[in-house]
Amino acid sequence: MATQAAVASFMFHEVTDEPTSSGFQRPAALNYKHPRRAFIAYLEGIAAAPEPPTLVTDLDLAAPGRHVLLTFDDGGTSARAAAAELERHGWRGHFFIVTSLVGTRGFLAADDVRAIRDAGHLIGSHSHTHPDIFRDLPFARMLEEWRSSADWLSQLLGEPCVAGSVPGGDISRAVLDSASAARFRYLFTSEPWLTPRRVSDCWILGRFGAKLGTRPAHVARLAQFQGWRTALIQRRLKVLATRALPPLYRLYIRARTRSSTGT
Repeated sequence: MATQAAVASFMFHEVTDEPTSSGFQRPAALNYKHPRRAFIAYLEGIAAAPEPPTLVTDLDLAAPGRHVLLTFDDGGTSARAAAAELERHGWRGHFFIVTSLVGTRGFLAADDVRAIRDAGHLIGSHSHTHPDIFRDLPFARMLEEWRSSADWLSQLLGEPCVAGSVPGGDISRAVLDSASAARFRYLFTSEPWLTPRRVSDCWILGRFGAKLGTRPAHVARLAQFQGWRTALIQRRLKVLATRALPPLYRLYIRARTRSSTGT
């Protein structure tokens, strides 16, 4: 019998039929921009699962149970449309904001962030400046990224920022420790595991990242808590490749995150 929660968390970015209108405009971001019809199909598959999506703050992660969470990274303008689609189902999600980009082209304005929170969604940190390989930062810089972003959001919303998600998805023990040191209660990674873990007082949660072309049937199966082991193996093979050849990985990331429009 399970002695701890199993949490199927899904990571999305942009939900838009006009990819150039929302979020980062660089090659690495294009694979995470979902047409609205495709996103609705994902939600229909998730709706067929026994557990409706909820907020991590409503859960006892130390107790047995199965839960589904929906998360959205970056804070592009399409987050308003994504939030509205969740609300049609009566669901709420987690929206992680790159705070230095609030109010810039393609990203939410401060009033938009407030409106999403006021609709009942959770607002969290996706760092202040979105470093491309977060795990390569000195620990002090990691902590500065979290604290600057959390402080900005706390001042905007009038409440503590309790959750974050790792920009770029690359983690290390230092990344996890930095989130705990920033006093986050929850940190979402890009590692597709089901069982939450603890680092001091911070829960570490895995996520499956839906990409352009991810089949709705695959998302529906994951929402039924099937296929996560395969997803984790695939992710770990990718991580092994990046860590075996770090200079080449940095060159690859630099090329994929270069933008002709500045972000």
